[in-house]
Amino acid sequence: MQINKTILAKKYWKKNIRYLIILLSIWALVSFGAGIVFKETLDQIYLYGFPLGFWFAQQGSIYVFVILIFIYVRLMNRLDDSVKKELK
Repeated sequence: MQINKTILAKKYWKKNIRYLIILLSIWALVSFGAGIVFKETLDQIYLYGFPLGFWFAQQGSIYVFVILIFIYVRLMNRLDDSVKKELK
């Protein structure tokens, strides 16, 4: 039983790290890409009176980060539930 728990814990953390890498990569791409790299292109579009590139640099990346936090919580709740079922 102890070996099964060890294997399960390794799988759990591997999946957790994968979630973190994917979600933080999305946030980095949105923050860096939309706020810096694609700023000139996005500035041709206006959102609430501000150029979209500026908006992403100031507000959009924060909104994306908060949304990603909720996604992470949901993913981890599902992962926790699946691990609890396997331990029973």
